[in-house]
Amino acid sequence: MKPLKFSPDILKQLNEIKKRDSKFYKQILKQLNLLQQNPEIKSLRLHRITGKVENTWSISINRNFRMLYTETDDELYFYKMGTHNEVYRKK
Repeated sequence: MKPLKFSPDILKQLNEIKKRDSKFYKQILKQLNLLQQNPEIKSLRLHRITGKVENTWSISINRNFRMLYTETDDELYFYKMGTHNEVYRKK
């Protein structure tokens, strides 16, 4: 089981969600725990992101909220989260 690491922006967002919506925060923690235990669980909707990014994956927290991460030999590094449109918006 690889450890989960979070960017400073993600940590800030998670703290805001924890204060604002504890039920949703618990849902996020549940999905992250599922990812560590068994990434093949269908509710994660785990898939590789294609395009200009390499080694980037997405998990679903619910039907519209996603978290993006990169995977190394040592860790899963989460760097972006938000609604489907926020996460997949092209810059």
